Amino acid sequence: MKPSSRWVAVPRWGSGAMALLATAAAQAQSADPVRWQLNMGKGVTQTARLAWEAHMVALWVCVVIGFLVFAAMAYAIFAFRKSKGAVAATFSHNTTAEILWTVIPVIILVVMAIPATSKLIAMYDTRNAEMTVKVTGYQWMWEYDYLGQDVRFFSRLDRESDRLRQSGQRPDPATHPHYLLEVDNRLVLPVDTKVRFVITSDDVIHSWWVPALGWKQDAIPGIINEGWTLIEKPGIYRGQCAELCGKDHGFMPIVVEALPKAEFAAWLAQRKAEASPPADAPAAAEPVPAEAGAPVEAQPVAQQPGQAANAQV
Repeated sequence: MKPSSRWVAVPRWGSGAMALLATAAAQAQSADPVRWQLNMGKGVTQTARLAWEAHMVALWVCVVIGFLVFAAMAYAIFAFRKSKGAVAATFSHNTTAEILWTVIPVIILVVMAIPATSKLIAMYDTRNAEMTVKVTGYQWMWEYDYLGQDVRFFSRLDRESDRLRQSGQRPDPATHPHYLLEVDNRLVLPVDTKVRFVITSDDVIHSWWVPALGWKQDAIPGIINEGWTLIEKPGIYRGQCAELCGKDHGFMPIVVEALPKAEFAAWLAQRKAEASPPADAPAAAEPVPAEAGAPVEAQPVAQQPGQAANAQV
């Protein structure tokens, strides 16, 4: 008997979900979420740490408020239950209570807003940067330009991931742990260096996002947005375009490789050497004049394209 479509669809859906979970688990790396992690990660930059600190302050304020509110509710439900003969009050307004539950939240918000504002100002302060990288979004790749260094290149999805996604094969997490999160040219940055980013787009709106760095910024045609980072730990940090930008939006990975300063300087020198034009060929040696009376040998004449054909006609 032919199986029904309902029973066929369920295993396919389940196998697809299991493949996604396995792939996500295999993509774990430095600063990535770990299995059963519930809290926000700290990241590897000062910006990420500022965001994490603001998150923790808000989290604990919410925990305390939630505990007090639910404790008061539980006490009221238990102490003033009908079985004990409790009678509901008949008043409808209490000016003191209304003032308190208006003023206290305002004070809490102001206290939380002061450090949050200072952190936001610091996150947008791109002054005193030691180097600048221009990021340009394209459908569907990124271009990186190290301003003032004469180094620029494109970064797109690596060939193996592109081959797998078009073949219809199911990627094996063991052999392809960074499927769809690997590129052909990584953005290489030095650690302990304040790097300024100027971000724009050549076609549609993109968004440059690496979670471990603690921020993301839209890339908008005709507009220059800014950001900065100061990576504290060497490693490889991965991200993706975070703005729906077309049919291949899901295939615009970002890979940042953070190196110690000495290794970065060596890498930058190598890229500059590769980008520089080749040296001019040495000049041909001047012909030596023949001695008087010596026979002169006939020199072969190089044929120009088309000469052989003309000679045969």
